[in-house]
Amino acid sequence: MTNNKSNSIIKYLYFAVSVALFLMLASRSSFLYTFNNWDDANSYFTMGKALFNGKMLYRDVFDQKGMYLYFLYGLAYLCSHTTFLGVYLLEVVLGFIDVLFFYKTIRLFAGDKFSTVVAPLTYAVIVSSRSFWWGGAAEEIYLPFMVIGLYLFARYFESDYSKKVMPLRTVFAGGILAGIVANTKFTGLGFYFAWMMLVFFAYLVHKDLAGGIKACLVFLLGMFIPFIPWIIYFGVNNGLYEWYWGYVYVNVFVYPTTGAGETTTIFSKCYDLAKLLYILIQDNIGYFSFAIAGFIYTLLKGKRKIFTRISYVILFGFLYLGIFVGGRNLPYYSIPLSMFAVFGMAFLAQILEKILKDVRPGFYAWAITLILSMIFIRFSSMNVPFMEESRDLFLYRFRDEVNTTENPTLLNVGCLDAGLYTLCDIVPNCRWFQTQTLDIEDDANNPYKEQARYIREGLVDYVLVRDHIPDNIDDHYELIDQEKYGWGDYMFEYYLYRKVF
Repeated sequence: MTNNKSNSIIKYLYFAVSVALFLMLASRSSFLYTFNNWDDANSYFTMGKALFNGKMLYRDVFDQKGMYLYFLYGLAYLCSHTTFLGVYLLEVVLGFIDVLFFYKTIRLFAGDKFSTVVAPLTYAVIVSSRSFWWGGAAEEIYLPFMVIGLYLFARYFESDYSKKVMPLRTVFAGGILAGIVANTKFTGLGFYFAWMMLVFFAYLVHKDLAGGIKACLVFLLGMFIPFIPWIIYFGVNNGLYEWYWGYVYVNVFVYPTTGAGETTTIFSKCYDLAKLLYILIQDNIGYFSFAIAGFIYTLLKGKRKIFTRISYVILFGFLYLGIFVGGRNLPYYSIPLSMFAVFGMAFLAQILEKILKDVRPGFYAWAITLILSMIFIRFSSMNVPFMEESRDLFLYRFRDEVNTTENPTLLNVGCLDAGLYTLCDIVPNCRWFQTQTLDIEDDANNPYKEQARYIREGLVDYVLVRDHIPDNIDDHYELIDQEKYGWGDYMFEYYLYRKVF
């Protein structure tokens, strides 16, 4: 028993070290990079900072993602107020959970022998992909709560489906995971809709309609649990409507969709979705190769029920629809799809066991896997070239200029949070602290009109502007610095204005 426990600790330590090294190369939150100046990640960081500094999110400061994203970023902020060290550590913890449950899932199909070896490989092909983007995306943050759900689903359908219905405690756990995803970025809920639908069908196969209905209710109860802290938080602050408006209403009814109005028939919509999937496969061929091989493997493997064989493709399909049916596509949206690479890795583990049946993989196999994975990330990740970026990033110069003022206030215009809030450790004093691409008719809730009012009334000490100079800014502000910055085909002009006192 003691020996098994020691082996498990060593194995988990190997997973943790692997994740830390992979992210050290692949995530711009890592200390190897000058700064993670991705505007999305900085926006999440500023929202998390505001949460832990007494601001009520959506009402006092605005961004339209879910509360668990901001809460976790807030914990990262507590680790380091002006760097992304805390975000890197957060990514490591969540990545460890990913790899741990990849390992558990692979072990269901291929046994324990090579599962430890290939589990980190699954994570390596994910973080080296284009969809991983700069590191710290909402999809990366909620991925562990999908990976655990995929494991619970596979554990039941691969082992117990033919004998009994899914235990209600497992259904309840699935609901909790779905609730966390719902309060992070709800586009991932397509996966859990299919998850519970297939579990319900399994109850019907076992001729237990009443049990299936009960399971659905238990799932919904579990899903409700993660809402409770935020119901209390917004309820105490009289902000339940602001929560609904900022997270649900804006994302469903306001947030613009790419190509809105162009797709008019079900056939053209299906064509667009199929074309997009083809493009995503090309852009992320690493993990999609394993996912496709894994789907073939799970469809053909052994003597299993047809329902089990097709279930993983159904999960993928509903997740894909939930993310992309609205028509928008940004590279990091597809991160959740990457978890299905685990089935291809299970196939690989089974092949390795047949080829190397007399070999017992140990430390050397782990070390070789780790080294090969890091080499693969080094030459595949889009982020690695940015390690060479000068440590003299213009934002540090802007930071020094802003910090000449005691307790400065700041407004970011023309883009999402460019990173100056982070470097200066500034908590926004304006609701629309960054420019949101939201077309809202109500003037009080229109980010463009509100930001124009902030400038017109001189409500902040400094204004960071990207590209387009706001009207009337010279009434209260003077230009003190500017810089052209970008990469590849993207090039922007940043201006720093200071209030004239």
